[in-house]
Amino acid sequence: MSKQLFPPGFLWGTATSAYQIEGAVHEDGRGPSIWDDFCRIKGAIRDGSDGSIACDHYHRYAEDVALMRSLGVQAYRFSVAWPRVLPQGRGAINQKGLDFYQRLVDALLEAGIRPFVTLYHWDLPSALNAQGGWTNRDSAGWFADYAAVMVRALGDRVKDWITLNEPWCSAYLGYELGKHAPGYRDRTLAARAAHHLLLAHGMATQAIRAAGDAQTRVGITLNFAPNLPATDSEADRKAAAEAPDWLYEPFAEPIFTGAYNARVLEQLGGAVEIRAGDLATIATRLDFLGVNYYTATLISAERGVVNDDNPEYTLMGWQIRPQGLYALLMRLHHDTRGQLPIYITENGASFEDTVVDGHVHDERRVAYLRAHIAAVHRAIQDGADVRGYFVWSLLDNFEWDWGYQQFFGLVRVDYTTQARLIKDSGYFYREVIANNGLV
Repeated sequence: MSKQLFPPGFLWGTATSAYQIEGAVHEDGRGPSIWDDFCRIKGAIRDGSDGSIACDHYHRYAEDVALMRSLGVQAYRFSVAWPRVLPQGRGAINQKGLDFYQRLVDALLEAGIRPFVTLYHWDLPSALNAQGGWTNRDSAGWFADYAAVMVRALGDRVKDWITLNEPWCSAYLGYELGKHAPGYRDRTLAARAAHHLLLAHGMATQAIRAAGDAQTRVGITLNFAPNLPATDSEADRKAAAEAPDWLYEPFAEPIFTGAYNARVLEQLGGAVEIRAGDLATIATRLDFLGVNYYTATLISAERGVVNDDNPEYTLMGWQIRPQGLYALLMRLHHDTRGQLPIYITENGASFEDTVVDGHVHDERRVAYLRAHIAAVHRAIQDGADVRGYFVWSLLDNFEWDWGYQQFFGLVRVDYTTQARLIKDSGYFYREVIANNGLV
């Protein structure tokens, strides 16, 4: 294989989220979140677990920062638990909660690791859910106020801010499909939540800039599973291009264009009040776009959605399609006219891991990462402005409704002892970082 080196300054990182790793849900004044509530619903979590301890990162953050440093990680994307800082979601600040993030950021900077802070990775304060959560239009203002609190506290050291992680999941998995917190099954509620999440993003983007400085940069992270033609036939290419993309159209398009297309407006129906100025707010200028990518959707003109002839699946049941990441990056480059820098804010794979003589030889995860990093390299060569790549995840963790049955980490976590063990994929990634690419 020829060397695939990345541009100077390309950023190599890892990613996590608060509820999945922090634990300490009842400590130092943290308020309850919708995920604390959801985990108590019988059958909501497949193994009956919760995030009350998770990876105990709240107490072990220094060890985890040292792990990242040992791997040469240059950037760390983490999220703030909204109810840890504002137990009621608004109003009184919990200083002990804020102090935790102060300590974490200071430790990262001391280790030479650049913090990327995600303000919302799904853990809405329960107190706000009691007032309608994201179905309440006031939620946009609540979120903007919370964003300003965080930037005033950390903005002297944190310059890279992400408003929301995967608002599609928050809206549709949380309010229509019932798979995620708060666990509702109502299409009308989901449509309202989707619009209010986008409005919250726009208002928070403005609030972050107002509270920050000239170096402050703001983005949003969206999840994608692009439509790909099942074959190179003209019919399949046409079918893939014309098929609805319900991850892209309701979120990326209004952010890029300031408008919902006709298909999305029909889906939203009369459930959503779109006021004058809403779409302009949603389309507030971004400094970068975060892209979460795991798989793609194959479309056949004759058969609709299809699988590969010889599919390879991750433990999540997702087909491995690195070509979809290349296609997505080129579409984003086209749709933003090359004017919006991109970070791959999540990419990774869950596989069953086995410890043998103190090692985890996770060859399939290494192969997955290698193929997707190569796809990013190809996209950059073809003009896409991709500035960084964050592996999901640093640690094995609480994987939402799957509980502890999925394993995305570069580092294995023994949940009984909380011992960390770097997998072969972690050492592979260390070499990628050291070489600034694949060699």
